[in-house]
Amino acid sequence: MRFGLFLFLCFISCRSVAQTAGHVQPWLVGGYVHGGFIIAHSPHMRHLAVSHPAGFELNVQQQTTGKKYWHQLYKFPKVGYSFAYFDYHNPALGQSYAVSTYINKALLRTKKSELNYRLGLGIAYLTAGYDQETNHKNSVASSALNAALQTRFEYDYRILPKVSLLVGLGLNHYSNGATKKPNLGINVPTFSLGANFHTVGAFETKEQALPEWNRELFYTISTTAGWRQIGPSDTRKYLVQSLSLAFGKPLNRKSNFILGAEGFLDRSLKIQQQTDTTLTGKPFPDTKKIGLFIGHELVFGDLALEKQVGYYVYRPYKSATAYYERLGLKYHFTPRVFGAVDLKIHGFAADVLEWRVGYRF
Repeated sequence: MRFGLFLFLCFISCRSVAQTAGHVQPWLVGGYVHGGFIIAHSPHMRHLAVSHPAGFELNVQQQTTGKKYWHQLYKFPKVGYSFAYFDYHNPALGQSYAVSTYINKALLRTKKSELNYRLGLGIAYLTAGYDQETNHKNSVASSALNAALQTRFEYDYRILPKVSLLVGLGLNHYSNGATKKPNLGINVPTFSLGANFHTVGAFETKEQALPEWNRELFYTISTTAGWRQIGPSDTRKYLVQSLSLAFGKPLNRKSNFILGAEGFLDRSLKIQQQTDTTLTGKPFPDTKKIGLFIGHELVFGDLALEKQVGYYVYRPYKSATAYYERLGLKYHFTPRVFGAVDLKIHGFAADVLEWRVGYRF
């Protein structure tokens, strides 16, 4: 009954917001329910991976039609905004509320159906974070605000010209990027059912001549800053910095290959050495690190999704794994100046949330 009312409100909202400048815009509003489980990606959280989270989601999506050239490159994807709620059915985890923006790309499209891949980023609020006195069992999140990552495969089938049913398989990840610990993060695979209400039965696309793309190599220099906490017993935030030099090669209009080197200075490691029993009676090694990395950028106009994998070629103090990963969102303010927000990862654990500024030559 509640979900039926939820879908009805979605339908009313869709009809009321879709009229613009005297004609109907290709928007859709959807309501979904989710059921899932918690992945025990660390032995320290197995006691939490016993419940089955359930929740719902409200989505508003705009169908791109070709106003920007990248719409055509990605076969006219949808750009959306979502609100998601989960109840983890565990007092140590409580509930979560997340708002995200996402892109929904059609992998297969027919007159009545679509198979889509969705990728979204946002912010999540968790109601039951770690507390030494009242909630010491929560090892996955110690801060109320967390970054939210959502990925999902969706199959959407039209049962009426403006109504479709949806099934989906997805993954939801929440983490604060180690700005406060403990922070193992939470990963929730989900199965989804829902309905979408469309403002138009079919939409028209406009193809345009694509601009020339520069095939030449480019070079970047950038620096990052972030703050991380060592553990629950030390609540201080320590500055982590890096300096990166890289070159890139455009592979096509949508993507770039990246290769580079970077140096790291993590001030928390000097504090960590003082309680490291493996160093008892030994001189403290250098905490600076140097890494080599390869990466890929998926470009949407001035915006790009980044994925990098790196290896430390210099790390006298072996505080973590020899390799690292980075996921990020990059934006070009001008053709030369860019900024980014990156999550640096060791294994399956967040290391630091980085704020990056850089220049492209």
